[in-house]
Amino acid sequence: MDENIILSVKDLCISFFSDNKENQVLHDISFNIYKNEILGVVGESGSGKSVASLAILGLLPNKISKISKGDIVYNGISLPTLTEKEFRTIRGNEIAMIFQEPMSSLNPSMKCGKQVAEILLQHTSLSKADARSEAISLFTKVKLPDPEKAFRSYPHELSGGQKQRIMIAMAIACKPKLLIADEPTTALDVTVQKEIIALLKSLQHEYKMSVLFISHDLSLVSEIADHVLVMYQGKKVEYGPVSHIFKSPEKDYTKALINARPTLDVRFKTLPTISDFLADVEPSHEIITQEQRQKHHTELYKNPPLLEVHNVEKTYFSKVGFFGKTEFKAVDDVSFKLYEGETLGLVGESGCGKSTLGNTILQLDKADKGQIIYKGQDITQLSSSEIRNLRKEIQLIFQDPFASLNPRLTVGKAIIEPMQAYGLYTNDTERKEKVIELLLQVGLNEEHFNRYPHEFSGGQRQRIGIARTIALQPKLIVCDESVSALDISVQAKVLNLLNDLKERFGFTYIFISHDLAVVKYMSDQLLVMNQGKIEEYGDADQIYENPKKAYTKKLIDAIPKGQ
Repeated sequence: MDENIILSVKDLCISFFSDNKENQVLHDISFNIYKNEILGVVGESGSGKSVASLAILGLLPNKISKISKGDIVYNGISLPTLTEKEFRTIRGNEIAMIFQEPMSSLNPSMKCGKQVAEILLQHTSLSKADARSEAISLFTKVKLPDPEKAFRSYPHELSGGQKQRIMIAMAIACKPKLLIADEPTTALDVTVQKEIIALLKSLQHEYKMSVLFISHDLSLVSEIADHVLVMYQGKKVEYGPVSHIFKSPEKDYTKALINARPTLDVRFKTLPTISDFLADVEPSHEIITQEQRQKHHTELYKNPPLLEVHNVEKTYFSKVGFFGKTEFKAVDDVSFKLYEGETLGLVGESGCGKSTLGNTILQLDKADKGQIIYKGQDITQLSSSEIRNLRKEIQLIFQDPFASLNPRLTVGKAIIEPMQAYGLYTNDTERKEKVIELLLQVGLNEEHFNRYPHEFSGGQRQRIGIARTIALQPKLIVCDESVSALDISVQAKVLNLLNDLKERFGFTYIFISHDLAVVKYMSDQLLVMNQGKIEEYGDADQIYENPKKAYTKKLIDAIPKGQ
């Protein structure tokens, strides 16, 4: 084996078992990771990326999976032949991993510093005092704003970006030779994502580590990786230097991954999807011109607004000690207008107040000050029964469709439920017909009526959530981070669906996201929030082309541009 290769995966095949059936999920995967290089592995959910990484770490579930063929060789050692005891000397010490979801990977009942110190005590000969000093030094290295405070904090007391930095500190604690980063930035704001990518690159350079960086976002991978492996349905699609893969992709699937993300310079009427490329269907390249946008806006804005928000404020209080309390103004003097048939993009980092603003409009949170006028009526003054009737007109598409669906109800019953609550249609037979019609409209089919939420993929569950939302024929829909957890390709399909439904039914959207590329593509007007206040408000294209505030410019600069 080439002495510059730290890890070699050779013809790897992995199978899982369920109901006495063998299902092969990885098919003859081969790749090398060289010393001091970053290999990006990219592909959609279900492509086998994470399974391959778990196999490297010897973490595949024992009784329901097996390596049926191939080998994984690390520094001349065949990893599948090791016992669990032998693996423990390598895992965490020489090969470490940063997991996708830090909140579920960190122990919620232990302070963050103790969790990092524990790893040092297990794998090194440091004393408790030295392990504490080393943990604080690691927190400084991963650029946590207050390392001493982070050491004393529990995971729930830190932001998503800070928790991810704790995970990185744990992973590099023993100076591993190979670091596996499995979707380490998926749920993070674009600005925090950019910081984490820069941090990983600097640590890799400092420690001369090799990194296996897993993501579904090819643009993001192109900013960090030296080589790229593209995977689809457990198979290797393409493998080579990042510049070659990005600039001259050979396979349709790779081209689709590159093109499915909304571009910042051109606004396509319909985003290209992976199924278009794989079915060899020529994607629509119809562009919405500035003239068409202006004509559309002239029509939109000549009518009275559907929703007016005037000087709205929302403050939360938290106790400090026995007597004191601090206040946090989540929404601070926010005003804007929303017109029927318009999409208003609401963008900003986590904690900027965008979801709180959405909740006050939905009357899930009561505004402390200001007016929210819907169809000429101040809805902040409504009684409980009047708010219940209003819910039919103002609906919400949740960020996590799985958590918002009842696992005990079939999809059909989950969509019929709100129809029954509001007395829509004469009987359940008529309602069932309407639900099947809705399922077809969101790209599902009739047989899905009797299935349960766990039987669907993330993209399908989001379509079910959309069907449930539009079942009540609302006027205004708040989309709260409704595509942020989806693969790029699935995201493109859902964005196309939302635009199609808007055109067909005349919906009005408030589209909340931290991804400015997606918000710009969807929106007529853009509202940028920062620390509860409006930073910028105006035409989405104009704000992107000429941001007036440094904060907006920072959000735009953080968008992965690709090579």
